[in-house]
Amino acid sequence: MKEGNGNLLALLFPFIILFVFFYLFIILPQQRREKKHREMIKNLKKGDYVFTSSGIYGTVSKIDEKTVILKLSENVFVKFDKSAIQEVLKKEE
Repeated sequence: MKEGNGNLLALLFPFIILFVFFYLFIILPQQRREKKHREMIKNLKKGDYVFTSSGIYGTVSKIDEKTVILKLSENVFVKFDKSAIQEVLKKEE
């Protein structure tokens, strides 16, 4: 019986190593990025200068529960989903 258990462990060992590798180098960093992005969205304020995932720069004009309105230039406003905000470049002072 000891031989059978050893063979089973030898068969499972590469899969265990592969799972640990995927968790440490793929899943965990992705979870950290998502958490950081959620915090950034949560801390958005009117007047912040932001960059969207579609490549548009603008100033936050209004924030709703799920959307944000960006001012791109004088009298030009665009509505985005909050998740489209990629980065806050300059916080309101």
